[in-house]
Amino acid sequence: MSSPIGIIGGTALAELAGVSPQHAPLVPDTAYGAPSGPLVRGGFAGREVCFLMRHGRGHRIAPHAINYRANIRALADAGCRQVIAIAAVGGITEAMRPGRIVIPDQLIDYSWGRVHTFYDDPAEGGLDHIDFTEPYTPRLREALLGAARDLDMAPAAPAVYGVTQGPRLETPAEINRMERDGCDLVGMTGMPEAGLAREAGLDYACAAVIVNKAAGRTGGLAIHAEIEATLAQGMRDIESLLEAVVPQL
Repeated sequence: MSSPIGIIGGTALAELAGVSPQHAPLVPDTAYGAPSGPLVRGGFAGREVCFLMRHGRGHRIAPHAINYRANIRALADAGCRQVIAIAAVGGITEAMRPGRIVIPDQLIDYSWGRVHTFYDDPAEGGLDHIDFTEPYTPRLREALLGAARDLDMAPAAPAVYGVTQGPRLETPAEINRMERDGCDLVGMTGMPEAGLAREAGLDYACAAVIVNKAAGRTGGLAIHAEIEATLAQGMRDIESLLEAVVPQL
């Protein structure tokens, strides 16, 4: 029997349409506390999935306050070996236009103060320095890219995801620095999630949708209005992408 596929929903993907729950949603207790919300386990596109809301019900948990360790551990304990993380992000470079699907291949972590490893207590299993040369699992990335191309979504890849602390949005000067550093998109939840998934031995990839141009790059539309105008369609595209890729995994 194949393992369930973990899906972490971000902003505006608080539920995954089409999931046929096989069990009542469960908030499991892990060695690192409770995850952000219940695990919804059921059938989706012919496969079993475990869906978890990263920000909890009602989008109530700020990016810096998410218990990333509990989220990843809950998915691993549920038997997931592959995790697709959904993210709503800002576009920095010209090619990162609102509405575009992006499958990043690299990241730069600007966040701070977050509990970011399972190896912070040597008494609990020792220390390991994970290889993070490829922060997103290539095979899973390629599956997402192929499915997006088959759907004529023209996904952006490769791309560098810059992870900021939040919950405030960035200043134009910060975005300028990030572009000089090589970032193509900006979001608040890519780390430590990706690093923890690697420590847990899970295949992990991100499917992001650009919902706004980053600070200083907007065409004049107020940023929250731009996000609202883009988010609904972007998440419909993400759900179509999931429906296409999940049967292939």
